[in-house]
Amino acid sequence: MYVDGFVIPLPKKNLAAYEKMASAAGKVWMDHGALQYFECVGDDLDVKMGQPFPKELRLKKGETVVFAWILYRSRAHRDQVNKRVMKDPRMTGMDTTMPFDVKRMCYGGFKPIVELQAGAGRPAKRAARRTARANGHAAVSAEQPI
Repeated sequence: MYVDGFVIPLPKKNLAAYEKMASAAGKVWMDHGALQYFECVGDDLDVKMGQPFPKELRLKKGETVVFAWILYRSRAHRDQVNKRVMKDPRMTGMDTTMPFDVKRMCYGGFKPIVELQAGAGRPAKRAARRTARANGHAAVSAEQPI
């Protein structure tokens, strides 16, 4: 597995426009082979533990946070999907009409180091261990003590 992750400061007044854009973009990514596509808006951001997103991102008054990720089979698969997405005519003009400041967006590609799923069952656990080994890390099951 491979994950592209995004953290985006978003003016709350642009939430509906962002949701429309993200929904359209998500369809493009899924049509070109992404396994999952998530866009989430901040809900419980006033936390006392660690560094809260609003503080870290220096949110301005009237802004919230979008936390998003796209799941792929591998980094090579991500590269193939993204190449096709960027050539897709549905993406034309999307980068010029973003409802947020692209310069403040955080983005990166991530190799999973722990992969768990509820109700995975034995065959899925074996597949998760194979995937984990292929990604160069040990799989941890929900039943295994850490």
